[in-house]
Formats: sequence, C-alpha cells, structure tokens
Amino acid sequence: MIHFDERICRSLEAAEGREWLETNGLGGFASSTITGMNTRRYHGLLVAAVRPPTERVLLLSKLEETLIINGERFDLATNRYQETTIHPSGFLLQTSFRLDPFPIFTYAAGQAVIEKSVFMLHDENTTVVRYRFHAPQEDGRATLELRPLVAFRDYHSMKHEDAAAVWPLDIESGLVRLAPRGENRTQLFLAYPPAASLHIEGVWYKQFAYSEEKARGFDFREDLFNPGALTFNLQGETDTVDIIASTERHEAREAQLFETQERRRRQAITESVGSSDEYVQALRVAADQFIVRRRQDLRSVIAGYHWFTDWGRDTMISLAGLAFATGQFDTAREILLAFAEVLNEGLIPNRFSDSGEQPEYNTVDGTLWFVHAIGEFLRRGQDEQFVRRYLYERLKEIISWHERGTHYGIHVATDGLLRAGQAGIQLTWMDAKVGDYVVTPRTGKPVEIQALWYNALRTLEEIAGRFGDDAVRTHCRALAEGMRASFNGQFWNEAANCLFDYIDDNGKANPAIRPNQIFAVSLPHQLVTGERARRIVEVVESELLTPYGLRSLSPHALDYRGRYEGDAFSRDTAYHQGTVWAWLMGPFITAYLKVYGRSHGSLAAARSFLRAFRSHLSEAGLGQVSEIFDGDPPHTPRGCIAQAWSVAELLRCELEELA
Repeated sequence: MIHFDERICRSLEAAEGREWLETNGLGGFASSTITGMNTRRYHGLLVAAVRPPTERVLLLSKLEETLIINGERFDLATNRYQETTIHPSGFLLQTSFRLDPFPIFTYAAGQAVIEKSVFMLHDENTTVVRYRFHAPQEDGRATLELRPLVAFRDYHSMKHEDAAAVWPLDIESGLVRLAPRGENRTQLFLAYPPAASLHIEGVWYKQFAYSEEKARGFDFREDLFNPGALTFNLQGETDTVDIIASTERHEAREAQLFETQERRRRQAITESVGSSDEYVQALRVAADQFIVRRRQDLRSVIAGYHWFTDWGRDTMISLAGLAFATGQFDTAREILLAFAEVLNEGLIPNRFSDSGEQPEYNTVDGTLWFVHAIGEFLRRGQDEQFVRRYLYERLKEIISWHERGTHYGIHVATDGLLRAGQAGIQLTWMDAKVGDYVVTPRTGKPVEIQALWYNALRTLEEIAGRFGDDAVRTHCRALAEGMRASFNGQFWNEAANCLFDYIDDNGKANPAIRPNQIFAVSLPHQLVTGERARRIVEVVESELLTPYGLRSLSPHALDYRGRYEGDAFSRDTAYHQGTVWAWLMGPFITAYLKVYGRSHGSLAAARSFLRAFRSHLSEAGLGQVSEIFDGDPPHTPRGCIAQAWSVAELLRCELEELA
C-alpha cells in the first residue's frame, strides 16, 4: 500500500508531482494528483472511452467539495487558477493519501474526519466517489456540498467558456443527466442519494491553470461548467455519501456493491502473481491497467496513460510481461487475433487512431515483434492448434511480403539484410519528428531491425518444423543463415567494440552508441554470440545503463541531450538523444544473463540494476512505471506516468529472468 502523510499532502511542491490512475479495461480512466488538484488536461474523474479503447472524452473533471459543520465551512478541494492563485486550499486540511487498493483521501475538519475514495468499474465508463464522514456526537450536525465541474470535450483538447455549450439537465429522483446538444453525443449521468437537495446554478469556473501543460509548452488554461450544487445532510456521528458518474444509468445505493466487487477483482489480480513480494504484486496490478477491450471478443494494450492508444509495437513488446509471464494466455490469444485481423501487406498497424479512422502502418519493427510474440506464445502456452489455425498463414504472409517488398520501402536487400525507410518517414521505435525535421534518421538497415528479422526467420523456421512444413522451414533457414553472415560482416565496429547503429543506403555505417544493438544478443535467436556478444553488453553497460533503464544515446556523443523538458520541439529533439527508456532494462537484463551466465553473482548484479524501480512506484505515477527519465542524474521521470512496456519488461524480469 502506497501511503503519504500530511507532511507530503500539505506540500504542493511534493504532492503535485505524485499522480494516481484508475482505469476501466476499456481505455477510459480517472486521474489526478494526491491533493485532487488537476495539473494536466488529462486529469479528471471520468474520461470515457466512447469507442473502446479510443475516442476518449473527458466528461467530469472534478467535484468541488465543502464540508459545513455547525456553520463553519471547510473547503476540501484544491485548484490552481491563473498560474499562481491556489483556491481553495483543501490540501491544508488533508491528513493522508493512500492507495488501498484505489485512491483514498483523508481530511480533518475540526474534530471531524472525512474520507473520500475514488475507483472505476471494470468494463464500464463509470467512476464511483464515496465520502465517509466521522465526527464526535456534538459535531454530528454537518452538511456536504458538492459542485460537479464538467467539460464534455475530447481528452486532448481544452474547454473554454461557451454559452452555446451550456448543457440542459434532466432531473429525476437521485439522478441527473447532462446531454450536450446534437446527435450521438455522449451523456453523463450523476447518481446521488435521493435525500439530497439539488440547486441549479449554471456557472462557469474560469482560468484553471494546469502546470504540467504549461511546462510542456501547451495551452494550459481551461474553463469548466458547474450545472449546480448537491447538498447532503450528514446524519449522526458517521454517514456515507455516494456519487456515481457514468455514461450508464445507476443508483447511488449500488456503490457499496461496486466497491466490494472491485476489491475482490483486484485482490484476485494480486494473488494471481504467486509472489509475496509487494513490488512484484504492484507490478502485476499495474500490468492489468493496460489490457483493454478492442471489441467484445478481442483485446488490446494501451501503450501508456494518459495520451497513448493501442500501438502495435508497444503491444507486441509488452505481451511477454503483461500476458505470457503472468499465464494470461486467453488474453494473449485475443490480442494476437486483434492485430492479425488487420494485417495489411504483411504489416500490423503502428497505431489505431483516437477517432476510429483507418489504422496507420508506418512501422518496420512492430510486425517483427508480432512474430516474436507468436513464437514466445507458442513456447510458453504450447497451443499449436491456435497458432496453426489462426496465425501460421499470417506468419508466412509476413515473411513473403518482407521478401518481395511492402509499404515504406521495406524489403530484403540483395545482401539478405532488411532495408526500410523513405524520406520523412520514421519507421523504427526511434520515431521522433518535428514537422519535416526527422530527429534520428535511420533509413537503410537499422541494427535492431536486422536482429528482429533474423529472429523472425528463425521463429518461422521453428514453427514450420513443428507443423511438418519442410519447404517453409528450409527456406527460412537459408534466408537466416545468409543474412547472419552478411550482418556480422558489415555491422561490427571494431573501434568501439560494439555494433554500428545502422547502415544507410550509401553503405555508410553510423557509429552512434545506442541501445538498439542489445537486441542482437537479447532476442531468443541471437544474431551475435560469443565474445562479440559480451563486448556489446559491456559497452551498453558502461555507456548507456542508468538506474532507470538505458539511455537512447551515449552521453559522450556531441548531440547527446541529458534533460527531457521544455516545449514540444525541445522535448521531441531529446526523446531519443539521451533520454532514458525504462523498458530497455528488460532486454539488457536478458542479454546480461546470457553472456555472464546465471551465477549467484550475475543474478545479484542483475537485481541491483533494478533496485531503483522499487521506490519509483511512489514517486510519479503511483503504483506505475514512467515512460522515460532524464539521461542526466537525478534521472527525473518524464513522459507518460504509466507505460505498458516499462511495466511489462520489469515484470517479465522479476517472474522469469530473476525467479
């Protein structure tokens, strides 16, 4: 259980960098800081996935809360207005915040204590907020006022005062419905105890200031609409008030049942990992937040919260930790099928759009990770029938398209290596681009693409052998052996004792020391073995390893950028120029244990490399692992507060490499 006392809660500097996240298995979420002060456009109590897991809209931003005891008002909310004004200052009344298992805020108002809990229902765009009031008998006469602040906007945008956007209310006993004008618009239902009184106000709260958006160089001011105030008379020494915000109709009395169900579901997730290590249990719970429904019978993986959807590359890299290592093979089948169904000329999508347009196929590595995932699924799950029936023809199709050529110039060159790229298009995971400026141009033959291509050929060779398909097995073996000889003849950088990062279309090798070369050692079918493999690991360890993952570029490079901060241009140009990526710790640990063996000493060293993540779980996205970190100490966490492949690779290491 992550817990912060009043010392942290009452310090905005310490509190606003700690964010909580609730998810619903559909792509929707609720999130804010531990004081409830929103610092991002993505913060809110209900971000609904209208077309799961995409088309996300922020419906309910927050609830403004005031507790009145014997005529004295205690404001519990905290907001920042116009950059510098904090009003009200409810954080000064806050005595604790904890995840138990979901966010619970505790406030002291005189002798009274009020506890607020927030959680989402699984498989539904529904958030439950529960207030539990405790007071001495003489302070038992109390009132709770709640003012919902709504946005009704795409979660990437911002809301500004608009008289035409004042939403009409439909009021029933214990239920308010807000529905924007126009067809096919998402409705918001607010369920509350029928004994409450509702006062219609229709007021705009203006100029909320979101510090994280300002720091990122974006529009950071927003206006929110308050349709009215709910007032509850709290009875006796203890009482409970429940609010259910949802796109579905509910009754407030269902809140207790929903909490019981959700606690049981999460307890089952914790117990399923089969470890008493609280860190491993936390990673398992974190992993569950990324698995979402793409439709009723298929699932996918959200790459990261708050702003990513389900990306092909991220999904396939994450599968080993999110599903295979945790024994969730039914989930893995649904995810593999979801991407197999949308294969296009031998490629899986790089990403699905937010609003339901056609998928984007601009990736060279995503499909090769898909082949890798199928191979790992078969090795762990032993489900030959599933692979033969649904995936084997797809695998042969993938290899065939790559041989003869597919989108974006992806094809096997005359030397047997896989060539990819066209002007202005970024196809590898190092894909940062600002306008027409390509930050890390790697057109040609990137090193990790060769490692993945070799692994894909050997994987299909292996599967074809299982299925008695000698023609495919022999063909893949010949391709693999030829490209391996070609690779080892071209990619070894003797001067640096490691691999070149890529070879361009003119045959010029790029000597930048980047983490991409680690995959030539870490993948199941190694492209580089023996002494050269050991040297690669040594160079990566000395140049790139940090407590939070691998740097994307050696700090000795002239274009190294040690801090990921500033406006969009500054951040994008640092994204793969030294920024640390947590997910790369997984392949590094695998490669390290391959070249040094699984001795007591090497395992102890591997565990020491991962130690910092144990405290990180309570430093940024609570219970989660950040996307990236600064290349320079103290390696401040940046980017998404919760990243699928970061969690997945750490969990895979704990359950498989270090078990």
